Amino acid sequence: MDKKTLINYIGLLGVVSFLSYVAAVVFSPLAYPGYNWMAQAVSDLSAENSPSRMLWNQLDAPGNKCTLVCLMCVCIYIKDKLTRTLRVGIYLFTGMSWVSGIGYTMFPLSDSGNAGNFQDFMHIYVVTALVVLLSIASLIVMMVGGYRSKGKYRYIAIAATVALTMMFVGAIGKDAVPREYFGIVERFSVFAATGFTGFLGICLFTGFKPHGEEKLG
Repeated sequence: MDKKTLINYIGLLGVVSFLSYVAAVVFSPLAYPGYNWMAQAVSDLSAENSPSRMLWNQLDAPGNKCTLVCLMCVCIYIKDKLTRTLRVGIYLFTGMSWVSGIGYTMFPLSDSGNAGNFQDFMHIYVVTALVVLLSIASLIVMMVGGYRSKGKYRYIAIAATVALTMMFVGAIGKDAVPREYFGIVERFSVFAATGFTGFLGICLFTGFKPHGEEKLG
């Protein structure tokens, strides 16, 4: 059994990030009277004028920091490992996390929903658009790299497929379901990225072990 180093243990920060985000999503509504999780977006909980903003910031405090530290360590660890395609996919996913962490902090929603000002425009149409495009691109690249690895890293491709499917369920469901169920399908999208971060953290902790003995293609 390979001895784990510090960088492997840092992978556990990905799990901490996921749990921190889950706690924020689950418990922040306690400070938001009248919040309807089935109908409202998660971002309403952290809007500038939201009554739950302080609790959200407290619960999610470890989230963004742990995400970036974990993913940067993943990028360092996989240098000269995995396949080139998988590495590119992980680098793109890490870039998406930087855009998300910086962009949403700079441009939080000014009001629940969309008040229509410059800040909300940047939040919805610039930051979110970049996050979605980078997320989709990174997951597709990892799917290609994982499925072409002759079984060694197929588990990464499967996890990327699950995350991408969740994103599409959220994106399509927002327009397909009645407004009162918007919040349910939207949560598929928001948990996809943070869940995949947790997965990559576990992979780092275990050393991105390949399955099988075949040569990488």
